[in-house]
Amino acid sequence: MKRISFIILSFSFLILLSGCGLYKNYERPQDIAVEGIYGSAQSGDSLGLGDLGWREIFTDPLLQEIIERGLAQNANMRQADLRIQEAQNNLRAAKLAFFPSISIAPQGTISGIWDPSNREEYKSVMGNGATKTYAIPVAANWQADCFGQLRNAKKGSEVAVENMQTVRQAVQTAVVANIANLYYTLCMLDEQLRIAEETSENWKQNLEVTKLLMQAGQSNKAAVSSTEANYWSIMGTIVEIRNQIVLTENALANLLGETPHPFKRKTLESFQMPNACVTGVPISILSRRPDVRQAELALASSFYTKNQVRASFYPALNISASGQYTNSLGSMVINPGGIIAALVGTLTQPLFAQGKLRAAYKNALAEQEVAKIGFQQKILDAGNEVCSAMANIQVYKAEQEYIDKQVQSMQDAVEATQALMKYSNQVNYLNVLTAQSGLLQAQISQLTNKYNVISGVISLYQALGGGAE
Repeated sequence: MKRISFIILSFSFLILLSGCGLYKNYERPQDIAVEGIYGSAQSGDSLGLGDLGWREIFTDPLLQEIIERGLAQNANMRQADLRIQEAQNNLRAAKLAFFPSISIAPQGTISGIWDPSNREEYKSVMGNGATKTYAIPVAANWQADCFGQLRNAKKGSEVAVENMQTVRQAVQTAVVANIANLYYTLCMLDEQLRIAEETSENWKQNLEVTKLLMQAGQSNKAAVSSTEANYWSIMGTIVEIRNQIVLTENALANLLGETPHPFKRKTLESFQMPNACVTGVPISILSRRPDVRQAELALASSFYTKNQVRASFYPALNISASGQYTNSLGSMVINPGGIIAALVGTLTQPLFAQGKLRAAYKNALAEQEVAKIGFQQKILDAGNEVCSAMANIQVYKAEQEYIDKQVQSMQDAVEATQALMKYSNQVNYLNVLTAQSGLLQAQISQLTNKYNVISGVISLYQALGGGAE
């Protein structure tokens, strides 16, 4: 009869369960705004950069090989993998919490009185040997999850696993973007070195011409000294660029978890702009951008934490069972032994906990609202970054045509002034210096603009969450 009453009571708890909402799964709040987060940037339904993997964006085979090494060897990536394993271990433990805990603790005792003198007259008093007792106890304890405490703890562990996977995605996106940036920085430095070396040769020739003109009385010491100073300045720039190349290669090797060494690479011209350089639909940010996903997982975690705290208002049912096989039954020792068993059910209902439960619940509600606000702000931040990255790409591409024309005009000016200086008296050394300095600055601007376009694509790739991996 008692067992039937216990079963009825348990089912009554389960019936009450349907009305308290403690078993609900997390759902994204309806008032979270996701539309229009790109501003004026394109957000159509066509495939965008966010729908491409990094291999489809960075098609340079040399760069792909470096990225693959980085993903396999980078210290942060390896640590992220281990963190995922830890979270998965915690999830397995949370799932096993639904089952009873069982323990066994065998024990034995030998007791008796021993007479060192072995006197016959005292044997009847002291006994004729030791008393041997033993017990093999087994205990089991089970917490009935009547109001979702264990379930919400398990759900929280699932969120933790997903969060660590999102952290790994964030690390992977950062590793890919940093490797790509360093790789194309090296390509840009290579081009800068080439331009500086070509310019140094031109200035060296100008210096020789200026010296000859001074000997012929068509120039002066000031012109020679100014030309020579510019030549040494460019030679110093070459040394600095070479040093920057070494430092950048060292940084790239460190990112890959390798000792410093040179890297094979192509040129900036080899970069192919992805055809699908659009943003994609807003949902792609929500599902792929790690920081946005982490913000939503924090909201989901606070939801399940709130449910756990809320469940503490309801009764807690614990069932304990114990049994042992022993030959020690009180004051008697029997052989063979017997079995002792017990079953205890405990129902604990909080009545007054000095306001701690209510305060904890209010705090959990506040934390859930904090997480919700953070999630909404992350969405807005993501949209702003995507919009800015798109705007930068468009600006750099628009500037490229004008800078190319500027470089061509400056090249024409240098050739013209050099010819006039060499074959006529229409210009002096100052005109040549001005034209060549202008050409150098235009070439540097052209090179920087090409790098900025590539860097803009990398920034957009990162703003969209690292693509579809």
